[in-house]
Amino acid sequence: MFKKADDRIPIARVNESYLYKEDLEGLVAEGTPPEDSALLVNGFINRWATQLLLVDGAQTNLPEKMQQDFNKLVSQYKKDLFTKAYLDALVKRNIDTTVTSEEAQNVYDLNKETFKLNEELLKLRYIKIAQNAINKDDIEKRFKRYTDEDKRYLDSISIQFKSYTLNDSVWVKVSQVINKVPVLYAENKKELLKKSNFLQLKDSLDLYLMQINDVLLQNDYAPLEYVKPTINQIVMNKRKLELIKQLEKDITKDAIKNKQFEIFN
Repeated sequence: MFKKADDRIPIARVNESYLYKEDLEGLVAEGTPPEDSALLVNGFINRWATQLLLVDGAQTNLPEKMQQDFNKLVSQYKKDLFTKAYLDALVKRNIDTTVTSEEAQNVYDLNKETFKLNEELLKLRYIKIAQNAINKDDIEKRFKRYTDEDKRYLDSISIQFKSYTLNDSVWVKVSQVINKVPVLYAENKKELLKKSNFLQLKDSLDLYLMQINDVLLQNDYAPLEYVKPTINQIVMNKRKLELIKQLEKDITKDAIKNKQFEIFN
């Protein structure tokens, strides 16, 4: 609410509250047609007035006890906002964000049962190319053999692939593979779940080459590297809670020491 106590230009009033021209800055984007601008401004003014009229009506008609309760809630909410913002800033400034391999392994070992897979994972490489590609046979030969030289070669011509992934050391969900490869369906999905299996599938236009390097099934334990982001979050959340507790203790201790806080007996 704004009080008419200066030289600002008022454009609307509700009882003792004023809306000023500067309060509309940024409301209308540059280049907006005049008729649209007028609609936006009038709509804003009417909403502002309606809200204030409702608040005034509430303050006049609602029971005093209810208003006191609302004021307490507002006051507490403000304190909570300031407290959270300040603690977040302190945590960001002081928290150690490094999670060592040993820490990650310990968390993994302690929580291993929670890291059972609810769907299959694969390590694979994959290429989708047009069936009429001139160098299709050479690509297939290099894809299957996959020496370091073959990998460099396939990387160098990857612009001609319709889609691909050559990083076969990363675990991916089977569902992601099926979504990416439209010729996969329930009947041939089981072929994905065979280790060291080479798949060559076709549709009317394209050829799909897949080499399955490793497979994990439902209820297998997720590998550490796959759940590492989750583990990092677990470690950071634990550190954050511990740091907040310590910060609150230190702030209170310093306040007592500096005579800012005391309890009267």
